[in-house]
Amino acid sequence: MTELALASPRVWSGRRVVIGALAVGALAVIPAVASPFQTITICYGLVFAIAALGFNLLLGYTGLLSFGHSAYFGTGAYVVALLVKYLGVASMELFVVAGILGSVVVAAVIGVVCVRYTRIFFGILTLSLSQVLWSLAFKFYHVTGGSDGLRVPTPALLGTHIAPGEDKMTYLAHRYYYYVLAIFAVCTALMWVIVHSPFGKALQAIRDNETRAEFVGVQVWHYRWVAFVVSGTYTGLAGALWVPLNGLTTPDILHWTFSGEIVFFTVLGGFGTFSGPIVGAIVFNYLKTFAVGYTVYWQMFLGVVLVTLVLALPTGIMGMVDRLVQGRRKAPAS
Repeated sequence: MTELALASPRVWSGRRVVIGALAVGALAVIPAVASPFQTITICYGLVFAIAALGFNLLLGYTGLLSFGHSAYFGTGAYVVALLVKYLGVASMELFVVAGILGSVVVAAVIGVVCVRYTRIFFGILTLSLSQVLWSLAFKFYHVTGGSDGLRVPTPALLGTHIAPGEDKMTYLAHRYYYYVLAIFAVCTALMWVIVHSPFGKALQAIRDNETRAEFVGVQVWHYRWVAFVVSGTYTGLAGALWVPLNGLTTPDILHWTFSGEIVFFTVLGGFGTFSGPIVGAIVFNYLKTFAVGYTVYWQMFLGVVLVTLVLALPTGIMGMVDRLVQGRRKAPAS
């Protein structure tokens, strides 16, 4: 029984890898079986899932609730838009690199201030500093376009441009979708390595008991800051991928309400699990798209549905799935 108990986590971990590979395989066939609109909707979900993975490194693994992650998402988007406006850049690879570098710088600076605090003080600081960026984007009209925003044309992918006469929806639903899917798969695998590394275990130790972690030699401030920067980088990368898909960036994505959406779909999927934020981001995006398309009172409809889901599933969608799986594993032993 002891050997079985020791082996079962490894077996379940192996199953997770298989399930993840099957999920990526299923996502890869979507452009062939779904309409361009449905494919692009899933593409939006994958972009938000990258942001949720980064956010969950702070919330789920470090125990820090940020209300300012729109700052890094917006940074990634605006860096891309400014490159288009002022330098005429059209390469998606340059957009990705620039978005990552921009979000690293912003997250590193904000993180120095924020990670010295915890609980509500941390949340309020992140919210306040993100609103500073929103105000700058809104007021500096001649640079950022103000409330009108900045347009971003369809970029070149790996040196290939959209063909003359080619439908933009088709381009986004096929080539751009696979581009985002590949980055999503790499980001997911990298985050899996991070949270299961000694660094990830140290973050969980800080989350569970900061005093004990510091007592055994963990540099709490340093680890939190690194986690903050990695989290902001993921979210900034998502912003850089989002803006060519959307075609326009405005100060709205820097507003605290967008940070609230990131928090919500992470909680909806289950921040106590690795895959929860991914599922939550895709489900939330589908619910929002459905609500906007079918009623003018979509905010009320979406709020009622989401509150009902959270009350019915307090551990999130994947938290419930994990509990069901754990229950099935224990059933034969009893």
